[in-house]
Amino acid sequence: MTKRIKSKHKVDRRLGVNIWGRPKSPFNSRAYGPGQHGQRSSAKPSDYKTQLQAKQKLKNYYGNLNERQFRNLYREANRRRGNTGENLVGLLESRLDAVIYRAKFATTVFQARQLINHGHVKVNGKRVNISSFKLNDKDEVEIKESSKQLAYVLASTQLKERDVPEYIVADHKKMTAKIARVPKFDEIPYPAIMEPNLVVEYYSR
Repeated sequence: MTKRIKSKHKVDRRLGVNIWGRPKSPFNSRAYGPGQHGQRSSAKPSDYKTQLQAKQKLKNYYGNLNERQFRNLYREANRRRGNTGENLVGLLESRLDAVIYRAKFATTVFQARQLINHGHVKVNGKRVNISSFKLNDKDEVEIKESSKQLAYVLASTQLKERDVPEYIVADHKKMTAKIARVPKFDEIPYPAIMEPNLVVEYYSR
């Protein structure tokens, strides 16, 4: 479990955006930074700060990955052909916790990670409890039979605030999901503006 599980909305206010698009985020009513100096206007941020914040937003969105994990994903994205920013978000969306979240088996990425860590998820018929497990389009994800009636899983599938994106094939009756294809950046339903190009610039310094 990530240490951000109980303080994730503080991240919203610190970065100045409702990263996960949650209706209960305190940023919705207090759109300024936390602390006694939060409402003070600041000077135009430097290029470095802008790039750093872009990295922090993307890294936090996917459950507050640690720096080593995120940097390794960037390195893999950079080794691949094509646009590094596109490759990076494609790798992030291929993580097991991201697919569980996109398929609406969990309300948040944090809850998706908990579902996986507690052994409720199978990949190709075998239990997988590693949230960062990388999926491809041949892999089928399934909620374990004895876990299909979990109240929070059933409630999540009924959420109206977001839909399953087109690049994920989800069956809420069978509680299965798979990646139809690696998504392009503009297909990913981020509730806040993400800038993977600035993340690439940050690591390219």
